[in-house]
Amino acid sequence: HAPAAPWYRDHASFEEIAEAMSDLIDAGKLRGWGMCNDNAYGLTASCYAAYALENGHAPCVMQNDFSLINRRVEENGVTEASSPANENVGFMAYNVLAGGVLTGKYLDVAAAVDNPRDPELAERLLNDPRGRMDDYSWGKTLYRYRSGPAGDATRQYAAIADAAGVSLTELALRWCRARDGVTSSLIGHTSMAQLDETLACFDANGDKGKPLPADVAWEIDRVHMRNRLPIFASDRVGRDWDGAGEIGERVP
Repeated sequence: HAPAAPWYRDHASFEEIAEAMSDLIDAGKLRGWGMCNDNAYGLTASCYAAYALENGHAPCVMQNDFSLINRRVEENGVTEASSPANENVGFMAYNVLAGGVLTGKYLDVAAAVDNPRDPELAERLLNDPRGRMDDYSWGKTLYRYRSGPAGDATRQYAAIADAAGVSLTELALRWCRARDGVTSSLIGHTSMAQLDETLACFDANGDKGKPLPADVAWEIDRVHMRNRLPIFASDRVGRDWDGAGEIGERVP
């Protein structure tokens, strides 16, 4: 194996983290602890580190990015590891609207950082942002949600939503809520109207709180099968980028 990457040097071990978290819980300072942006190995190792302690407390939740355009946890073992049949750790989905992309608001007018040929429009969007994607810092960092493949998938999902008579937001939220591996979803909004729409999708007693019809769910899966990880694909890759992505990230 190659030497540890800089961000792993001098890091705390699974055992040290489990012991520290367990001590805080025993002291009454925490009710539980969780993990974010980790994988099946990290989740399982953290659980077994806690099991090895005399009064250890395993993590109670894993939080990862999850949406119509990012089902990675269902394919990389996280969903299986966190299931009640294995470590029984809740899964909290974040970015279920893909940073606002799955509301459809960036389809007709691209994010500010994606308008280099129209500086006046870009400036207006930066001064009056519709969401994080119109922020220069966040917009550049989160470019993967607006990559060519992600945009293609989003437009296809928008067409499915239109044919089903629902908004793209509703389609994305109801799909996420119905996934077997999702315990809870983190939600974020730029308006009260969007919050009201989201809450309706999580109201089990309302029509919007019901699972999507089977034929709609199948149309979603058909789009997914054409590109299973669109936010990790890109049609903008320079020959001179030397093994890195658009913002310098390592290509696995």
